[in-house]
Amino acid sequence: MRMWMARLFGTAASQMLLVAIGWHMYDLTASAWDLGLVGLYQFVPALVLALYAGHVVDRHHRGRIVAVCFAVQGLVALALLAAHVEGHDSRALLLGLSVVLGAVRAFQMPAQQALTPMLVPPVMLPRAMAFSSAGMQGAIIGGPALGGLLFAAGTGVVYGASVALFAVGGVLVAGLRYVQPARVREPVTLATVFAGVDFIWRRKPVLGAISLDLFAVLLGGAVALLPIYARDILHTGAWGMGLLRSAPAVGALVASIWLTRRPIERRVGRTLLIAVAAFGVCMVVFGLSRSFVVSLVALAVSGAADMVNVVIRQTLVQLETPDA
Repeated sequence: MRMWMARLFGTAASQMLLVAIGWHMYDLTASAWDLGLVGLYQFVPALVLALYAGHVVDRHHRGRIVAVCFAVQGLVALALLAAHVEGHDSRALLLGLSVVLGAVRAFQMPAQQALTPMLVPPVMLPRAMAFSSAGMQGAIIGGPALGGLLFAAGTGVVYGASVALFAVGGVLVAGLRYVQPARVREPVTLATVFAGVDFIWRRKPVLGAISLDLFAVLLGGAVALLPIYARDILHTGAWGMGLLRSAPAVGALVASIWLTRRPIERRVGRTLLIAVAAFGVCMVVFGLSRSFVVSLVALAVSGAADMVNVVIRQTLVQLETPDA
């Protein structure tokens, strides 16, 4: 429960910060290019550091890694708050700190995911993953919606709330107690860094699930452009962007709750393909929509489809991967 609460606070803070940075950048420059750069500057370091981060997570205390990640993100939010209060906010600052956030999340995500199988027995893992995802989706719903509403009080208020939530999440995860599997800490070499790639390549079901998810997210995701849709196409304010950002999580929450009661135990591959196809159709509908309600529904259904994909993939990875 402590880890669940830590992820709840940390995810809510992270989502609020993402909404704040995106809207802040578009408000500052009114440039779709700059808005795209925010997403790119977060994605590239996460991609570049992914293999090394996995190596570090395998060989160090995962709870401490997550706590440090929360602390760094809290410092990023604090820096943005200070810059905004002093009137020094700029395009360069937002992009630079976006790089920091991307690098931090390269370590945070695998560390969080690797903690779950160490806290519950294997027989309960599918339900635990669904329960964990339900809590995370609840935070993803509340974080952007709250961030959008707090913009009415000022950009600094959103950054300040993010700092507070990161602090609470960090304290909770730092207090986790579990038995860390004993493992010799090997020096960092190309062989050890790419060991994960070799492992995934030899596990074709894991490779297929991860590849499918990667292409769906890269080619179909529209989240980075939501400030443009909210302001220029759907003509809503920051609150509207907050609701649009929350909509996929609403669908994902409904799907994850359903999956806790009815886990997917048969025809997993077929279900995964249907879920990814449904996600793509929803993105097409969202891209063509000029109605705020239709856009919300399309994003919500896409979130439900994506959650089916996420639960299948994460459960498959956890069951196929030995504790390290």
